[in-house]
Amino acid sequence: MPLASEGTARQVIRRPAVHRPGGPPPWGHLAPAARHGLDLARVTARLAAYRPAAGLDTAEVAVVRGINGSDVDGTRAAVLVPLFEEAGETRVVLTVRAAHLRSHRAEVAFPGGRLDAEEGIEDAARREASEEVGLDPASVRVVRHLTSLPTVGSNTVMTPVVATLPARPTLVPQPTEVERVFDLALADLLADGVFAEEWWAVPGRPGLDGRPGGEYPVWFFEAAGEIIWGATARVLVELLAVALDVAPPVGRPGAGRYEIP
Repeated sequence: MPLASEGTARQVIRRPAVHRPGGPPPWGHLAPAARHGLDLARVTARLAAYRPAAGLDTAEVAVVRGINGSDVDGTRAAVLVPLFEEAGETRVVLTVRAAHLRSHRAEVAFPGGRLDAEEGIEDAARREASEEVGLDPASVRVVRHLTSLPTVGSNTVMTPVVATLPARPTLVPQPTEVERVFDLALADLLADGVFAEEWWAVPGRPGLDGRPGGEYPVWFFEAAGEIIWGATARVLVELLAVALDVAPPVGRPGAGRYEIP
């Protein structure tokens, strides 16, 4: 998949000097027909049966640190992964962060942020979605948490909260935080040529094997005029793998440690 130069007009993807193309998507062996018709009942049933690992191990943290070259202090954050159905396809809501923010400028993200004092993960995900895009918290039905991930750019450990909405929501982006809100069918993300894997290596940063300067995988989706990568792409890879009942790619934090009945 040819990524649009080094990003969109709003974001820049700074690849290291050492990088190479990776392998096919984990769903690449499926016929196109098997990647369509992912209705909400099917997706939520798979999610309900899914048992992600309870926490991060040392190797997982090292992989994500390697992507950014920094440490994390464990500040808790949550994002909402809102799903709804339209024309027999499950769709996911995403945002483009405002270009003036301190971290993850102009990147595609799920609505979310840091937990307030004494606030729970699900409450934080609902609150942030309400503040950022005007999503009614009462319309949100939580289905499953996905794997918590360090996001070094914002110095947090982020928990994705997957939830369903009863219908297409009416959303209004808060311009101080969100430039754009949009949605995609899961089938759009699964289409041929949308997903790409690259392997990066940066001197001194740990690779997938924990060795300084070793390679680690980075995933991308190019859809709706945007390049989706970083933590958001990692969450989408996990969501799509569960929805299709396929193994996540090598390098997905926790890969091989999940039970998908």
